[in-house]
Amino acid sequence: MLFGGLLAPVTLVHSLPGTPAATAALLLNFEAVATTLIAVTVFREWVSRRVWVALGCITASCLLLTWSPDAGTGLSLSALGILLTCLFWAVDNNLGQRLSAKDPFRVIFIKGTGAGTIVLFIALATGEHLPGLTATAAALVVGFLCYGGLTSILFLLALRGIGTARAGSFLAISPFFGVFFSFLLFAELPTSVFYVALPVMAVGAWLMASEEHSHPHRHPAVIHEHRHRHDDLHHDHTHTESDPPFSAAGEHSHVHTHAELTHEHPHQPDIHHQHSHRR
Repeated sequence: MLFGGLLAPVTLVHSLPGTPAATAALLLNFEAVATTLIAVTVFREWVSRRVWVALGCITASCLLLTWSPDAGTGLSLSALGILLTCLFWAVDNNLGQRLSAKDPFRVIFIKGTGAGTIVLFIALATGEHLPGLTATAAALVVGFLCYGGLTSILFLLALRGIGTARAGSFLAISPFFGVFFSFLLFAELPTSVFYVALPVMAVGAWLMASEEHSHPHRHPAVIHEHRHRHDDLHHDHTHTESDPPFSAAGEHSHVHTHAELTHEHPHQPDIHHQHSHRR
């Protein structure tokens, strides 16, 4: 609630007015960099040299986008604010991965309700006024689709399924949609530096999103519970009459046992692949 629902959105809202829309969208790619760095250094997820090169490309592009010759320091404070926003969301992403085996609807409901209530009280306390009915309805629709509802649930499922670093990798694609819509909706054009940073950012995003990882690995025996399907390599257990039925999507949740297993297949650092790697 603190990092993803309060610090990040408040910082972003105060940073957007001083940055062209296309530049702001591209700067949001730094979330993938910060997410991966925290996942690797704090939570010990493994990434390949390809990903490190990608992180270097995206970081170099973000540094270019923060340069502002009109600013006294040569750096845009608004752009730096967006990078700080990305850092807050990166912390949120990594903490969210620790909760990804839980019911995503319950997690997002608690997080969204708590953060939304806190932000509302802060806004009212600082003299903000509630918007009209039309603006409120529009904000609710956009929030549900693009921010705190459906998107958050899908991202939590991605954190569970492919790990924090890889989910962050695919997240690096989304700012390019933001760039597209910024050109479509706004007449404001970014500076010439943007057109230098764009291809560098695109190379970094492609390197991250196209990475593959496979090697022989061992799964220790474990007993846990989470929503799962039975069309993968890790859920071939039997069921009892007390286990819940499958949903229409072919999923259900119950306590189940994974026997010790050693095999090889392309995989990501999801909740079933937390093994160590040789450096």
